[in-house]
Amino acid sequence: MKHVWLAAGLWACSGGHGEGRSAGSNQESASGAPASPRQGQTLTIKGSDTMVILAQRWAEAFMAANPGTSVQVSGGGSGTGIAALMNGTTDLATSSRPMRDRERQELRRTRNVDAVETAVALDALAVYVHTSNSLPALTLEQLKAIYRGRIRNFREVGGPDRPIVLYSRENNSGTYAYFKEHVLGEEDFAPETQTLPGTSAVVNAVARDPNGIGYGGIAYAEGIRSVPLLGADGQPVEATLQNATSRRYPLARHLYIYSPGTPEGLARRFLDFVVSPAGQNVVEGVGYYPLAPSTGQATGSGHAAGSPAPESDVPTTTNVPLGEQLRGS
Repeated sequence: MKHVWLAAGLWACSGGHGEGRSAGSNQESASGAPASPRQGQTLTIKGSDTMVILAQRWAEAFMAANPGTSVQVSGGGSGTGIAALMNGTTDLATSSRPMRDRERQELRRTRNVDAVETAVALDALAVYVHTSNSLPALTLEQLKAIYRGRIRNFREVGGPDRPIVLYSRENNSGTYAYFKEHVLGEEDFAPETQTLPGTSAVVNAVARDPNGIGYGGIAYAEGIRSVPLLGADGQPVEATLQNATSRRYPLARHLYIYSPGTPEGLARRFLDFVVSPAGQNVVEGVGYYPLAPSTGQATGSGHAAGSPAPESDVPTTTNVPLGEQLRGS
């Protein structure tokens, strides 16, 4: 699991969940006394490895603007963050997939609150190959056949004569879940698929392996090649900013932060910052794409958990690959 511990002021590092808790959380101590000011300045965020660097950058910027606050960020996967939200060990959960109905029901059962979803960035889930791989493009059906083990050589899909080595995220990853749903149709990965603990690990494996193929967030696509996917019109579509925001790219997705109930206190202040122009500038600097101004609603009025952001909220921009934005930042 990736951990990033960030603090503004040494005293803040040891604080518990205080002001950062959302509506429905117990903000009193075991004795019934109100949470101390020390506790009230600490916020914990746990979840998506895809988003851990982004969350770290948000935390750094937020604490710089709010001396005396502490934001503790850790990864481990979207499923890990959502589980922590259910058991009350995190204030906010980052996720690269929408919460499932059963997870929302479990949160309601265990904590008597509803999950509140805030869309915080846009991503294009990219398909990675080695830089020497000339594979021109893939359909989603071909990509599924590759990861189901039915296509075993790149030459079968117009690429070089090389056996295919499959790399994937672990099953607690939101990116894994998104890929399994949207590419595999909830069918299983081929048994020979090698699972790795983070997107960086997948990128590093593919970058070293001329036979490798992997997938993950476009912001990590450095030192590898991103393969175009065929769109609805049958034409190759690259994972560019324009194609992701217009939804021409087949695997465009939102990234989310979830709170248990309407966020209040420090959690609300943090989420207000995340969807503000300053917070969305951080998104662009990391290599993802910021939301349209209309998407950055006041915290707590976001979409119901599990519902997609409206298509009209997605802007258009220049045709620049997201990975190149990261390398230029």
